[in-house]
Amino acid sequence: MTPRTISTRPGLPTRAEDVPAVFAARFNSGDAEAVREMYEDRAVFVPESGVAVHGAAEISAANAPFLALGLPISVRPRHVHVSGDVALLVVDWEIGGGAVRSTATDVARRGADGFWRYVIDSPFGAAPSEAGA
Repeated sequence: MTPRTISTRPGLPTRAEDVPAVFAARFNSGDAEAVREMYEDRAVFVPESGVAVHGAAEISAANAPFLALGLPISVRPRHVHVSGDVALLVVDWEIGGGAVRSTATDVARRGADGFWRYVIDSPFGAAPSEAGA
């Protein structure tokens, strides 16, 4: 008999308002694959530089430095606006009690499977511009 592996990975969100909390739980598990599953196949990730990356491999690479900190992320949704199968999320977040923090502006979509995933993840999207523009 083969032993069963029991996953401690949180399920994907079935409600738009749960996307930030599920992302945080998956991030805090330290499981890079669990984080990757939060994104649609053709998703976009916009790092602090503002230069967007596309696709699973590039998004995983962009998230890797945050995961490598080994510190927990906490999230506080400020706004969740839903129109059909699309949601705009504005979320205050911090890693390690404030070692890294910002306000994200994200877009999520409910897939045909009923789960919500990021289409656009812009973790620094609502941060003040350093140029003052």
